[in-house]
Amino acid sequence: MEGSTLKRLFTILLSFGLVLSFSFGSTNNAEAKTVIKKYKNCAQMHKDYKGGVARTSSVKNKGRKTKFKPFVSKALYNANKNLDRDHDFIACER
Repeated sequence: MEGSTLKRLFTILLSFGLVLSFSFGSTNNAEAKTVIKKYKNCAQMHKDYKGGVARTSSVKNKGRKTKFKPFVSKALYNANKNLDRDHDFIACER
């Protein structure tokens, strides 16, 4: 009887440890992996982000149809919002 109680306790502790390691161990957030870099001009930004950088995924381009889909990052957009000439919350769209 005491052996089965130890096995049950071990199983519960192991399960609890796995749950904690998955919840705290991995952050799969693209925003967290994005290096916040300030670009001098759109040509430099297009080397890293062909479609430019959008503030949110719900913004719409004011101008004509874009060729590439912009990368979405609020922090990266805020660092380079001076490159958003038409103020549509997409910097360097093309």
